[in-house]
Amino acid sequence: MLVLSGAGLSTESGIPDYRGPTGRRHPATPMTYQEFTGSPAARQRYWARSHRGWQRIEQAQPNDGHRAVARLQRAGLLSGVITQNVDGLHQAGGARDVIELHGGLNRVICLSCRAISPREELDERLAAANPGSRDVPVTGPVKPDGDVELDGRAVEEFRLVDCLDCGAGPLKPDVVFFGENVPPERVARCYAVVEASRLLLVLGSSLTVASGFRFVRRAAARGVTVAIVNQGATRGDPLADVLLDEPLGQLLPALAVEAIGR
Repeated sequence: MLVLSGAGLSTESGIPDYRGPTGRRHPATPMTYQEFTGSPAARQRYWARSHRGWQRIEQAQPNDGHRAVARLQRAGLLSGVITQNVDGLHQAGGARDVIELHGGLNRVICLSCRAISPREELDERLAAANPGSRDVPVTGPVKPDGDVELDGRAVEEFRLVDCLDCGAGPLKPDVVFFGENVPPERVARCYAVVEASRLLLVLGSSLTVASGFRFVRRAAARGVTVAIVNQGATRGDPLADVLLDEPLGQLLPALAVEAIGR
């Protein structure tokens, strides 16, 4: 069985999803790759908000759903875990060799020299360059990409830092922004796991974004059974053999018990 998880798996850890049970996108629009790379002001806005929101992402704990997936993996019942999430909670819950389709917020990449560095390091550097930034009031919940709302002055006064390796390059979280492509070698790895599986289990994803939906299409085309567990309709429902509208934090532990015992 291959697990493909989305933001709905992390809502019980306090990280909201993009759409909710209705499938409609929440009002806030995430930063696009084109906006981030093309505008210094956009990068300043992103990092001011993401620096503050990172504390909430970093403090989030895996829930019973994440731990149940790890139990199924340890029992040898999974062919793999692909997640559309960037919060690292699968790994924190004990899962191994997770394919992070959209990358991870715990890493930072330089857009000039492509050096990868830990998010904790950048967090400390931004805090030093912006005294008091960790205490700036937020005006809404953290979003799946770690973004929070701040007032305009907090954004305007925020100071950025550059790459320590090359000394010049702008820094970006090592995640795939909207409008950016998933690296082709990562996509190929996901397709290979889909085709090596007997069942694709989709957990907490509306499958609205093509980057995840394509694996459901590939599974259906190859005769791999597709089961979708999500609160609300998904784009993949017409291709599914099994559909369940259930809270993942309750269903997945029960599935683990049924499959491997207590």
